[in-house]
Amino acid sequence: MLELQGITAGYDPRRPVVRDAHLALRPGEALGLVGPSGCGKSTLARVAALLHRPDRGTVVLGGRTVTGFRHRAPRSLRTEVGVVFQQPRLSADPRLRLRDLIAEPLRATGRRRGAQEAVAEPAERVGLGPDLLARRPHEVSDGQLQRACLARALVLRPRWLVCDEMTAMLDASTTAALVAVVEEYRRETGAGLLAVGHDPVLLGRWCDRTVHWGDIADS
Repeated sequence: MLELQGITAGYDPRRPVVRDAHLALRPGEALGLVGPSGCGKSTLARVAALLHRPDRGTVVLGGRTVTGFRHRAPRSLRTEVGVVFQQPRLSADPRLRLRDLIAEPLRATGRRRGAQEAVAEPAERVGLGPDLLARRPHEVSDGQLQRACLARALVLRPRWLVCDEMTAMLDASTTAALVAVVEEYRRETGAGLLAVGHDPVLLGRWCDRTVHWGDIADS
């Protein structure tokens, strides 16, 4: 289980954007979290991905209570969660070629040996060929860059995926392609998915169940 228990979080402890949020995701489940822009969904997604320490509350991952976040989280927990953000250009180092962007998690976890070979499978999965892998972010479209960001999230074979408005900036065909990649990966691995967004139609079609922001957190 991925459990968020009584999470209060933000960037100013005096003005938290998330208050007393509760959420539980079962292994293999696709859960959609629907809410308006600015309500705190992205902050909660970052907490779930172990990228933001909450002011209060508890994150439990696979039965283990998380005590460290970001680089202080144990490697065994960090590598269990893959995350894709809304804006690929803000989450991608503009200096890196796409193949090196996808390999970032491997290098960050001390798996440099064989990193380039390990990139091939997720790159092929998301539809990036050798020509695109040799390019830098400014040389590809938003959709192509988001494909690389999804491959980066999958390269460590995580047990949990957090997709924070992953398709908000994409056209319909790219949206359908990336959702299909996520679903294929889930079928193969049994990974759980937290998909955050403001489109109830997309999340209703994509996910096993959806919850509204107002049902999990105090406003």
